[in-house]
Amino acid sequence: MSAPTTYRTVARPVEAEIEVKRSRFLALLAPIADEDEARALIAQRRSQHPKARHHCTAFVLDPDARTRRFSDDGEPAGTAGAPILDVLTGHDLTYTLAIVTRYFGGTLLGAGGLVRAYGEATSEAVAASAVVTYSQRVPVRVTVDYALAAAIDRMAQAAGWSTEADYAAEVAVTVFIPPAQVDAGLRSLADVSGGTAEPQVGEPVWAR
Repeated sequence: MSAPTTYRTVARPVEAEIEVKRSRFLALLAPIADEDEARALIAQRRSQHPKARHHCTAFVLDPDARTRRFSDDGEPAGTAGAPILDVLTGHDLTYTLAIVTRYFGGTLLGAGGLVRAYGEATSEAVAASAVVTYSQRVPVRVTVDYALAAAIDRMAQAAGWSTEADYAAEVAVTVFIPPAQVDAGLRSLADVSGGTAEPQVGEPVWAR
């Protein structure tokens, strides 16, 4: 199986809330870089809602979403963390944490009711979120004069590639090219510069 070249995550933290038979389910969805950040956000959520009965969680990491963790936090096994995780994976989200905090309303919901409530709260948060896609890109850097930098920028835009530039006496332009198009990109840089550009090809990075 080939390594993924894109992944989806949420752009910023978002919250949603539902109520089921007077139990409140407060969902937080947030982008995370690693497991340590997930644990820190979970601890922070607990401190923000110390009177809540449960803080059920799930998170997914890695471009191929291979790292998956969830916790029922005292709810019956399989009724909270797994439904939350199912929503994340069902929307192809990774590098994403979901926390659903429950304030008990006095009425037992049963296993089926809990599964629906935790899943719905998470789904509401996903619906309210801005989902962004990151793609693998190879940075190709050239140092050129201002006129050639402008020409390279136009060439990159026409190809659908993003650029960054550092301006000094000359311009250091970095073109972010999909891995499969690097050879074509190098040819385009040679054509635009008349063979004068000396591109430096970097290691692949993830970029929006």
